Amino acid sequence: MDYLSIVGIAIGLSMDAFAVSLTAGAVNPDIRAAKTCKIAGAFGLFQAFMPMIGWAVGAAFAGFIGAVDHFIAFILLGYIGGKMIYDSLKKDDNDFEVESRDMDNKTLLLMAVATSIDALVTGIILPTAVGASTLWLMIIAVSIIGIITFSLCAAAVYIGKKFGLLLKGKAEILGGAVLIAIGAKILIEHLFFQ
Repeated sequence: MDYLSIVGIAIGLSMDAFAVSLTAGAVNPDIRAAKTCKIAGAFGLFQAFMPMIGWAVGAAFAGFIGAVDHFIAFILLGYIGGKMIYDSLKKDDNDFEVESRDMDNKTLLLMAVATSIDALVTGIILPTAVGASTLWLMIIAVSIIGIITFSLCAAAVYIGKKFGLLLKGKAEILGGAVLIAIGAKILIEHLFFQ
């Protein structure tokens, strides 16, 4: 099994989740370690779980999944980002000094799914790409992906938390714009570069 390729794939797959984690830290500057672990854990779990689904489903549904994954990610991230911007514009500047935006479980789940849909498709090609030809090798591969994603996302929440303190109320607008940009990037890459 090619461990270096797995690490590269894991880093590549986790970049969207990393950006969303930065946003989560920026819009919630009083976030605690338990919430950071919850966010990083959700992203790590979905980045590991989705390739297993892709592997199990196999090439039979690869065309269908590849045909709609970018639309789903764009819609989910666009909706969440747009709502963040809308909610931010409705508030007074004073509201941001006493209230941070806590990410609820539903939002976290939607973001974890939206940022891991590409991992679903990756799971279909993972056995040939890295030599994970058996169930045990696949479990090792997706565990590496999950651990790397968890680590990067936990670091991103911390970085976002420090950065968000500088932005105060503008962090929600910036975070919403980042989510919309990630969704647009996913859509454009799939429509024009594949």
